Amino acid sequence: MGELIEALVLGVVQGLTEFLPVSSSGHLELAKWILQDDAVGQQSLLMTVVLHGATALATVIVFFKDIMVIIKGLLNMAWNDQKAFVLKIIISMIPAALVGLLFEELIESLFSQRIVLVGAMLIVTAILLFFADWAKNTSKSVGYVDAFMIGISQAIAILPGISRSGATISTSVLLGIDRAKAARFSFLMVVPLIFGKLAKDVIDGELMHESVQLLPLFVGFIAALIAGIVACTWMIMLVRRAKLTYFAIYCVIVGLIAILFSSF
Repeated sequence: MGELIEALVLGVVQGLTEFLPVSSSGHLELAKWILQDDAVGQQSLLMTVVLHGATALATVIVFFKDIMVIIKGLLNMAWNDQKAFVLKIIISMIPAALVGLLFEELIESLFSQRIVLVGAMLIVTAILLFFADWAKNTSKSVGYVDAFMIGISQAIAILPGISRSGATISTSVLLGIDRAKAARFSFLMVVPLIFGKLAKDVIDGELMHESVQLLPLFVGFIAALIAGIVACTWMIMLVRRAKLTYFAIYCVIVGLIAILFSSF
């Protein structure tokens, strides 16, 4: 029963923090630390991958109509806005894909409850959010160069404590991109990366671990999926209303608490 409750908590944390700009990876590490989850390496990574898969599915559900329009556009022989959007998504994936392939072992080592690192990166996230909320001239669409710059932010956000949605949306807004379009691009750009990572792990056999129990993974997946749908919908409204400062304050508080408590 304890494992199921822990999986439920981790699923809700992942679902909420994947879309809210407070770092899902950082909060997962903090949750594991608070719950005294000693799972490290492959077993801990498995739960993380499964929960990220759930939030990727949540994105597909929330943006289902948009995705259908994109697919319809791709089936059209002529060049159109949908093909241009997909090309921008592909461009945005390049930095994170390169970092993931070249530094996979180093990245995995960071997900071992390094609480000081998480706290420091949460404060960095807060700084990005503060700047983004002050941006005024946000009216343009995502360009090709913008897509690559946003992709660099996504690559940096691999660090636990740097919010992926916070970093990519903040970068978009600071580049002058319309807030609603920034949120839409931020959430859709990560879906191919997550599903690609899942496919790679399945092919490589990375998701197989003799001590893994399937029921906690299922509970965590469902919890993350439901929480993710709610958080994604909520976040779109918040970005439009320029309410990121509140999350910045939250990140500073949690970051400082994490650093202080880890010292003891």
